[in-house]
Parts: sequence; structure tokens; C-alpha cells
Amino acid sequence: MVRRIIHIDQEKCNGCGACAAACHEGAIGMVDGKAVLLRDDYCDGLGDCLPTCPTGAITFVEREAAAYDEAAVLAKKAAALKDSAPVRTPPSGGCPGSMARALEHAAAPAPGSGAVSRLMQWPVQIKLLPIQAPFYDGARLLIAADCTAFSRADFHERFMRGRITMIGCPKLDEGDYAEKLTEILRRNDIREVTIVRMEVPCCGGLQRAAETALRQSGKFIPWQVVTLGRDGNILE
Repeated sequence: MVRRIIHIDQEKCNGCGACAAACHEGAIGMVDGKAVLLRDDYCDGLGDCLPTCPTGAITFVEREAAAYDEAAVLAKKAAALKDSAPVRTPPSGGCPGSMARALEHAAAPAPGSGAVSRLMQWPVQIKLLPIQAPFYDGARLLIAADCTAFSRADFHERFMRGRITMIGCPKLDEGDYAEKLTEILRRNDIREVTIVRMEVPCCGGLQRAAETALRQSGKFIPWQVVTLGRDGNILE
């Protein structure tokens, strides 16, 4: 079958091993000091390894490949637990800034410090966010186009407050968000989804990806779309 799968550029790979550590399915291994895709059927095509690569050696390609075999992956994980071998940390752990964490802010700003940030977690980029994390439990999701926050001064209070924020730009980012968003919705207890986009056509890709994910998740999750004009006014 032809499907989306990762490709590792051997010339760009510096052998840090960060991608192998980030691949929960065990599809990536280190051979002769370079990262390689060991088995096509272990790669789910969601790309958790991409943001960890410091050299940009990993990309998505569409090619003939065996279907993702979840049963085989689970069997391999079970066998690894039995062996109880110590986990080796790669010598260079990728980008520390992509580590997932929940954030807490003061209820009110300190005198002279301005407004309070309503960001509840890190990271915020869809490409960097994990598929599963404690901050998704019972969460209200905000899926927003990159530009939206710059169009309104009240974006934190109006849209981000009380929501887990996910941002992206389908025109600039490589690949489609739909598969990753589907897995986030499917594997976590998400209460509702708000999609905020600009009126420009390229933002339609973000909306379509979110709507596809909502359909494919197999869950009934309340959702809404808010479209902003270039001046920040709410159009619909």
C-alpha cells in the first residue's frame, strides 16, 4: 500500500539518537552510528520523531510500505518489558524545549506586569505536542492558526483561558495535521474543541484537518469554528 512514512536523510543525520528515543513504536534504530528505519510496519506515520531531530534529517514521504502493525508493536513492547534491560539515554537528547509540561500562572498579574498569560501547557505547536499527556485529561482544546493570536489583543482571555492551546500553519508546516489530531482526540478524554482561524484560504487546511480528526476519532465531541478577519474582528 502507498502511505505516509518517515524518511531519514543519512547525510544530515548526526547520530545523536534522539529520534530513536522518541519513537515509541521502536521503528527507528541506530546502525553504524546513523538512525535508520528498521521496519516499515512499526512506523505509524504520526512523526513524533520529527521535532526531536536537531538537523532536520527526518521528513515524511509517500511511498509503497507495509501497513502499520499495532499488534506487532505492542508485542515488541511487551517483550522489551520482560527483558527489563536498562534504557539508554541518547548522548544528545534533541530539543529540551519540546518536553511536555503543564503550566501554572498567578490568578492576577503583578503590579505593572501587564495581563496574565492563559497558556496552560508547553509545547504549543501541533508538530511538537505529544499524542498523550496528563494535561489532555478532561481538556477543552483550542486549535488555532499561528496568526490568530496576533490579530486580537484579548486572544488569551477570549480563546485560550481554560483551554489547552494547539497552534499550526498548514501553509508553512510540512505534512497534514489530521492524523496526529485524530490520535490525540482518540486516546484522550477531550471535552470540546474550538477551532480559530483567519479568513485567508490557507487557514482552511487547519480547519479541514481538525474536522477530519473529529470525524475519525470515533467520538462525539462538541466543536465550533471561529473565523477572524485580518483586522481581528470575528466574522462567524
